[in-house]
Amino acid sequence: MKIVFASTPEQEEEIRKLVHNMYTTIFPNYFPDEDIKDFEQLNVLHTSTRHFEYFGTLKEAYQVIVSLQIITAILETENLEERYEQIFNKNVGILHDFGLTFPFTFNNFYNGKTMKNDMLSMYGKAANELLI
Repeated sequence: MKIVFASTPEQEEEIRKLVHNMYTTIFPNYFPDEDIKDFEQLNVLHTSTRHFEYFGTLKEAYQVIVSLQIITAILETENLEERYEQIFNKNVGILHDFGLTFPFTFNNFYNGKTMKNDMLSMYGKAANELLI
């Protein structure tokens, strides 16, 4: 007999936060708003009830969380280097194994770093908020 522990609502919320962070912090650094809007329509990193059933154990939910955290950490580095490519690809593979769509290669970001969008993005986090 094998005992399996189900994922918690907190883990599911953490996955949602990490995906939201990808859209508001990471993608605006590499892609224009039009592309990010297309990513939403293509369900990039979209999670549904089916996904949470698919990675419904503690271990599987943690694998998804850690993969998203590692990809985010790599893409947030000041100097994105080719030495990160292997670990990036491994974690993208884990996301794919759990049915999450992440159709990017390391080169999409490595090459995109030089083409960074310096314009304000409607997806980016506000630097401050003004209440009137």
